[in-house]
Amino acid sequence: MEQSNPILKQINVFVLDSDKAWFGPRKISHEPNQFTDQLWKLDFPKLKNDRLLRAASGKEVDKVPVWVMRQAGRYLPEFQEVRAKHDFFTVCRTPELACEVTLQPLRRYELDASIIFSDILVIPQALGMIVEMHPGLGPVFPQPLTSPSEIDQLQEEGAVARLLYVGKAITLTRHKIEGKVPLIGFTGAPFTLMGYMIEGGGSKTMSKTKEWLEKYPKDVHKLLSLLTRVIIDYLVMQAESGAQLLQVFESSADHLTREHFIEFSAPYLKDIRTGVQQKLKEKNLEDVPMTVFAKGGGHSLDIQAKLGYETLGLDWTVDPIEARKIVGENITLQGNLDPQDLYKTPEEIRKLTINMVQKFGKHRYIANLGHGITPQTPLESMTAFTEAVHEAV
Repeated sequence: MEQSNPILKQINVFVLDSDKAWFGPRKISHEPNQFTDQLWKLDFPKLKNDRLLRAASGKEVDKVPVWVMRQAGRYLPEFQEVRAKHDFFTVCRTPELACEVTLQPLRRYELDASIIFSDILVIPQALGMIVEMHPGLGPVFPQPLTSPSEIDQLQEEGAVARLLYVGKAITLTRHKIEGKVPLIGFTGAPFTLMGYMIEGGGSKTMSKTKEWLEKYPKDVHKLLSLLTRVIIDYLVMQAESGAQLLQVFESSADHLTREHFIEFSAPYLKDIRTGVQQKLKEKNLEDVPMTVFAKGGGHSLDIQAKLGYETLGLDWTVDPIEARKIVGENITLQGNLDPQDLYKTPEEIRKLTINMVQKFGKHRYIANLGHGITPQTPLESMTAFTEAVHEAV
């Protein structure tokens, strides 16, 4: 069935120059043509491997499903070849390139899911903030938020329209993947995004953000609410475009105490899950299973279990047996091999992986790392990991 495509209408877009992104007032108009007609026809190929979705919904699986955070990334030489020709955000913003790098790990490994290539910081970009990707440093905001008064300058209206390139990449990838495995869409969580926007990039201390929590709690909640509204619409757009599972990355939960997690993270994570569910229902679309991954949030697993997500991601510091005791039997767990273990020998990786999978068990479990795979990881380590998962139970 062919669906109405909002990208065929005029939208405000931002222009990229190298790794710098900024917004311009120009309008673009995509007239219907053979490519867009085919691209946006959402009669996708039939799914052949549904282990991920079955595990997320608590159904029986023949093998434990496995995928890896950042599986389309710098450890792959073919990804490096793409990046040698195109800067990071150009890859994110070009559906054909995003699709290509999304598919790359599937050609090498027996994975049970793909995750669209993008970045959590496309949301601050869509709100009007400049983000630059600096080699060796990662993302940098030349003009971070320095005062709560600057919150009102963020361009909430039209933000999701400026992210439609992600939807196009998802739709294209759903066709190109030919039903081999499900496709995951994702977003950063409000607190994590706020941290980048205030700190001006990644931070080991989050000192500026923590200062805001104490000095400007009302303004913090105002910003978190704004981000939540945009995230809900962004995830709904991803689901409409073909994403079959959605993951929310609360990557900075390790900077929150349990009390701060309850105040500044959990309510917004719950609103996201509820909001996505409600908006999909209003659009007469099926609900999409969702995962929340709060890195460093082991102190709040009981709280996370009540947020409405089908799956909770665990980092490598959390014991699987203890986690299961806390969350109960009706939630799927995902994780949680230490990414550093992939620098060990294939034999050691195999033993560690089998031990991990047997701790989690086969029911309601998705195998993954406890954080993203690192750039220098040997290719054979991924082979050892994925094969061991499928053979473990």
